[in-house]
Amino acid sequence: MRILRRPSARKTAKARTHDQPRPLLEHLEELRQRLLRSLIALGIGTGIGLLIADRIIDILAAPVGGRAGLVSIDVTESIAAYMRVALLAGFALSFPYITYQILAFIYVGLLPHERRLTLLLVPLATMLFLGGAAFTYFVMMPVAIPFLTTFAGIRTEPRPSSYLSFVVSLMFWLGLSFEMPLVFFALAKARLINARQLLRAWRFAVLIIAIIAAAITPTVDPVNMSIVMVPLIALYLLSVLLAALA
Repeated sequence: MRILRRPSARKTAKARTHDQPRPLLEHLEELRQRLLRSLIALGIGTGIGLLIADRIIDILAAPVGGRAGLVSIDVTESIAAYMRVALLAGFALSFPYITYQILAFIYVGLLPHERRLTLLLVPLATMLFLGGAAFTYFVMMPVAIPFLTTFAGIRTEPRPSSYLSFVVSLMFWLGLSFEMPLVFFALAKARLINARQLLRAWRFAVLIIAIIAAAITPTVDPVNMSIVMVPLIALYLLSVLLAALA
């Protein structure tokens, strides 16, 4: 009769030591794959953006009188501005897929109904980002551009690189700022925060929003800062509601 021996404690500990790194390596490999897919999606989106950047420049330059209101003084300035606009268009086009890759990596261990909720967050995140970009173009720029181009009675002829960089950066950062409710929802879902903590920290939140508004807006005058702060405060209140639902 064959006698089965129990493995020694040293062998068991050694086996655990060899087994422990495997989940971490698997997570790192999955992260690498999702980052690679996101970069490929961004590259494809930028390629499409190169095809439509010409039309987008016409739209972005409308507040200063179209392309006729832009003056280029460097040989490569127009090309750099064109590529910057194409990159923003590529990011906007690939944003849903990139958002899905991020959420899929974070919520690997969710239950089936929670995974369905994650899929619903992808179009919501896209709408919030586009909503922030639309808010920049239709609400903020009509106020900021006339103020900046006529300040102190000095006529300004914007350069393509500086103007388009200013507009693209403004739309990008405000678009990301509009993702605040989803960020807090994810944190609440992970049990890192809750709605009561957010309500108690409202003074600190207003201070942080004021700092963000000062960093995003081209000027620190009360009008432009208020235009950015009001929707961000409203989004913070929405974040409290979503955290309670989470």
